[in-house]
Formats: sequence, structure tokens, C-alpha cells
Amino acid sequence: MNIRLLHSDLPGFIIRKNRAIEKVFLLAVLISAVMAPFVEVNYDLTEYLPDTVQSRQGLNIMEDTFGYPGTARVMIKDVTLYEAKAYKDRLEKVDGVDQILWLDTGTNVFSGEGFIDYNSIDEYYKDNCAVMDVTFEEGDTSKKTSRAIDEMKEITGDKGYYVGMAVQDKSVAKNVQQEMQTILVIGVAMIFLVLCVTTNSWVEPFLYLTVMGVAVVINKGTNIFLGEISFLTDSVSAVLQLAVSMDYSIFLIHAFTRYKKAGMEQTEALRSAINEALNSIFASSLTTIVGFLVLVFMRFSIGFDMGIVLAKGIVCSLLTVVLFMPAMILRLAKWMDKTAHRPFMPEFDRASRGIFRMRYVVLAVVAVLTLPAYTAQGMNSYMYGNDAVGAGEGTEVYADEQEIDKIFGRSNMMMALVPSGDNVKEREFADEISDLPYTRSVLSLSQTLPEGVPESFLPESLTGLLHDESGWSRILIYVRSKGESEKAFQYSDEIQSIMKEYYPEESYLVGATPSTQDIKSTITEDYSRVNTMSLIGVFLVVMFSFRSVLIPVIAMIPIEVAIFINMAVPYIAGDTMIFMGYIIVSSIQLGATVDYAILTTNNYIACRKTLDKKEAAVETLKRSIPSILTSGSILTIVGYILYHISSIAAIGDMGHLIGRGAILSMLLVCTLMPALLVLGDRILMNNELERFRLFLKRRREKKRQQLKQAFARRKGADREDDDHER
Repeated sequence: MNIRLLHSDLPGFIIRKNRAIEKVFLLAVLISAVMAPFVEVNYDLTEYLPDTVQSRQGLNIMEDTFGYPGTARVMIKDVTLYEAKAYKDRLEKVDGVDQILWLDTGTNVFSGEGFIDYNSIDEYYKDNCAVMDVTFEEGDTSKKTSRAIDEMKEITGDKGYYVGMAVQDKSVAKNVQQEMQTILVIGVAMIFLVLCVTTNSWVEPFLYLTVMGVAVVINKGTNIFLGEISFLTDSVSAVLQLAVSMDYSIFLIHAFTRYKKAGMEQTEALRSAINEALNSIFASSLTTIVGFLVLVFMRFSIGFDMGIVLAKGIVCSLLTVVLFMPAMILRLAKWMDKTAHRPFMPEFDRASRGIFRMRYVVLAVVAVLTLPAYTAQGMNSYMYGNDAVGAGEGTEVYADEQEIDKIFGRSNMMMALVPSGDNVKEREFADEISDLPYTRSVLSLSQTLPEGVPESFLPESLTGLLHDESGWSRILIYVRSKGESEKAFQYSDEIQSIMKEYYPEESYLVGATPSTQDIKSTITEDYSRVNTMSLIGVFLVVMFSFRSVLIPVIAMIPIEVAIFINMAVPYIAGDTMIFMGYIIVSSIQLGATVDYAILTTNNYIACRKTLDKKEAAVETLKRSIPSILTSGSILTIVGYILYHISSIAAIGDMGHLIGRGAILSMLLVCTLMPALLVLGDRILMNNELERFRLFLKRRREKKRQQLKQAFARRKGADREDDDHER
């Protein structure tokens, strides 16, 4: 009762209070705009690991005892040994630099050339190039570390080349800020052009973008209540919110325009439009919200981060369209009339009839492709960790990495965290790791400390880096590998196996590679759970919206096939995917594009009330294609803008998957749905859930009658017994 009352009173309340609503939203936008810059952005994926995995446990202990210092690798080109030593001394004095590991710890660089064995120092100096491993006082994302990197680059000038997590995080932060501004500007411009083509007034595109802009700003500002969000969420949430929720404002304005053309007065037309659009908007938004919210249940908690922000964005868009947009329509209605123009979109009559004639061919092609696509999408090669979000080709970090690797090969740092107190055992462990063929170097206090010499003889900067009074030792291990590769995983497993032989009870290996291994095991477990929950959630929303079991099946088939094909393309092309993008985009594509199938089904059911199956299917396509093209092209454009502009691999990959997924969803909904709807026509037009409900009602009524009759018979029998006794 209350829901119906609210539904009937809401349009009147919105229209009566439109000026007050405008002021409330204006205030919300101003407050949100002030809060948005204070939302912290995190660039470290290891922060999202659950506390139950070994690398996260090790990181927690290390952060509590030693801190978790940022690291970098610096190559200085065209220098002599003496000049390299001078650079090293200057770099080590930079505020924020804790220590620089180079060959001068074991080689006297001031000796004459005849006294230096250059083959023994080629890990750190060769071809007139010196490479050094830098440890900072604070973490990779610290502002102090960022300033230290800037100062170091000033010292080395053109001779310096920089890689490592600290350098990568700094580059990613800088590139994301610059690129997302460009992406947002280009995205808004392209969406504006799409709206100019698909609307019937020159003012309407401005209206749409204003309303969506308000929703985006409010969503960004309210992120402050989360405290911190990931850079992936921060990067894509605004453009995805803009692309995914544009439908809601289109639903409302189309209904308003239609009622005005029918001869209604402006206020009554808006009242009727709000009433009509509410059902479509709520059904549409609910599937998208469910698609996003299931990410919250990922153990790798970046899913919680992204799921909450994206779902909250859809809620903000929903409230803005339902409450704020009617006020804007009343304010701009005269200008919309004055700037009206003829429709630019065709009628799609011939295209609709052609698609209907080809429906069984499409059905056969999809049936043939589905199984291979499903198989192929499960055979992709993936990346999982921080390397997956690193700066891509065309960036300075990428170019520097190629230059350093060309001369010195790769260097990957891991840190063994073991109990202190037994220097003999620690030295034996460090020596065994040093003897491994892929180890570049090992730095431990037990190796550095001459036998019989107390720790107090060594500088505090070194002892504080490697030993802690709480009972832990840290051993720095540099291996010749990338941070993420099969070789790196193999080396990590072997080092952990050796470590457990020496320290079986309590020891941890941390670093990019062990963390990536734990991310891989965590996120792959997440996929099946999130995918299942997403399917069930969307199925239930559609089922209860239509009160039908068949309709959600029909609606989800083309979207799921589109997802299979979308994710199979990288396997066919031989590309490596970022698994995080794979799992997130699967949920986004299902939640955001199932609306196309719902819209088509809605239109078919409406058309079948007056038309036969064939004409209803053709008319359905004519009604649905313009809306699907408008929404789908916006999502496609946003995806491909992310793909082509972002130098960050994870963002570009997500954009590519979103853009291609939107195209495939549009194509399959428009071509496959007519066949599915016609095949399921008999059940569609005889609502099976409603029929089942009526069946149960009749059965209950029959049971009630039987009980009533039985009670009457029993009562009559008792009366006969009484008469007999008398």
C-alpha cells in the first residue's frame, strides 16, 4: 500500500518542490566537489590481499617492525667507476633515500684498473654503465619518496634511467591524473555528439550531460566516506557511471516528449512521464547495481572497493534522474521546443525485417560458436599483480626498463623475514640462496658482519634495515626475473622451500612475486563465486520484474554469449589479459548490457498484444534498435577511449573489454533476440509464474473446500450418532 501511495504521490511532490530540489542538489554538488580532492587513492594491489595469505601476514609483520620501504633501480650511463661512485654518494644523501646497494660495499673503486676484476662486478658495472639498488625511507607511494625520485633525477640528468615499484607508482599516479582528464573531456565530447544525433532537440544533450555530471560529482565526493579507493576505481568510475546510467535520463525525456506530442499540458506530461519511467528506470538500474554489488564479495578486496563505488554511482544517477531532472526539464522545456529538429535516426524498418528473416541463420551461427568461445575464454593467459598495472609502451618508465634490461638483465627483489638471534643459521641460509643460479645478490646482516664482530660496529642505517629488536631479521634477495612470470613464481617457490627448511615454524617471503602469487590464488577463487552470484542476482531481478522464469533465460542468453566471445578474442589473438579486468568486466557487461535484452523483451510483449509473432518481432526491433544503439555506442566509445588513451595496462585492458563487449552485446541482442522471443512466444504470452500462482491458488481453494466438506461430513456423522444414542 505504501509503495503504491509513494509511487502515485512522488511525481506530484517532485513537480511541486522542483525549486527546492534544485537547491538541494546544487548544495550536494558543491559539498561533493569540495570533498572529492580529499579522497585518498591507493596504487598498491597488495593492500587488497586478505590477511589469511602468507605474503599479507609477512607484510603486516614487516610494516610493524621495519616499515615497508619503497624500492627502485637506477642505471647511470656513460660513467667511469669513479664517477659512478661520486653519483652514488650524492644520491645517497638525498632526503628520503635510506640506502643504495652497489659494488663499492665489496670493491675499492679507487684502486687502479689493474687491481679490479671487471668480470666479478658485471652485475653492477659494465659497458661504462652502473646500476644501483635503492631503498627509500618510506613506502613506494609516499610523497617523500616521490620528492626523492625527482631530486635523484635532477642529479643524474640524461644519464639516469629509473625503474622499480616506487618509480612505477609515481609514474602511474602522474599518468592517471593527466590521462583521465583527457579521457573525460574526449568522452564527454563524443557522448555529446552521439546525443546530438539520437535526440530531437539541440538542448537535450546539454540537459543529459548536466544531469549526469551532477550524479558523477556527488558520487566522487561521497567516496570520502570510504576513506581510500583504488586508482583503478578512481580512474574508471566516472566514465563508466556516465556511460552506463545515461539510459535513465533517456527513458524519462522520451516519455515526456511522447506525452507532450499526445496533447498533454507540460506539467501533466511530466507527471505521467515520471510515473511511466519509474518502472523502467528501477528495473534497469537494479540489474546494473546487482552486477556491480557482487564484486563486493571478492576476497581480493579491490572488488569491494570497485563494487561499492560503481553501485553507489548508479544509485546517485537514479536519484538525480528521478528527482533533479524533472526540475531541469521544467526549466528548459521552452528551449527544448524552440531548438527542436527533425530526427536524424532512420526508422530501421528494412533492417528489422532483414534481421527477422535471418533469425534462424543467426541462431545456428551462435549455437556453433558458443561452445568454442566458452572453451577459449577459459584458456587465456593472465597477469595478476602490480606488473599488470604498470606503465605501458610509450611511457618513460617502460623505455627506461627496456634500456636497463638490455644491459644488466632483470632484477626482482624479494625479502625473507625470519627470526633473528642465530647468525650462523642466517648466514648458511643466505649463502645457500646466494648459490642459486638465478640469484643476483643477497644482503643479510650475518653476511655483512665479520665473524666475532658485534652489530654495534656496523652503521645503524644497515642494522636497522636488516635486524629489529623485536626478534626479526630481514634478508634482501635479488633474482634475475620479472616481478611476474612463470620463472619468477618458480624461483619464489624454491626460495620459500629452502627458507622453510631453515625456519619451518615462522618465516615469510614478501615482495612483488610472492604477493602476485597470492593475488593469483585469491582472485581466481573469487571468479567462480562472483560470476555465479552475478548470474543468480540478475536472473532473480529480471524474474521478479517480469514474474517469469523464461524471460530472464531469454534475456541473459545473448549477453552471456557476448561475454564468452568477448573474452575468447584475446586467446585467439594470443594476447595476455589482466585477470582483474576479466572478472570485473564480466560483471559490468552482464549488469550494464542485459538492459538491452530487457528492453527488447518488454517491447515484444507490448507489441504482441496487437500484432502477430512476425510483425511483433519486426516492430520490436524498430522500437528497440535506436535506444540500444544510443546506449551501446556511448558505452563502446567510453571503453575504446580508455583503451586508446590510457598508458596503464590494467585501465587500457578494461577499456578494450568494455568497448568490445558493448558492441557484441548490441549485435547479439538485435540479431539473436527475435529468434529467441518467437521460439518462446507461447510461454511468454502465458505468464508461467502467474499461471503457477493461479494454479496454487486454485489448489489451496480446492483443499479448503475439501476440508470444509470433510468437516461438514464429520459434523453430520456426529449428529447422527447423537440421534442414534437418543
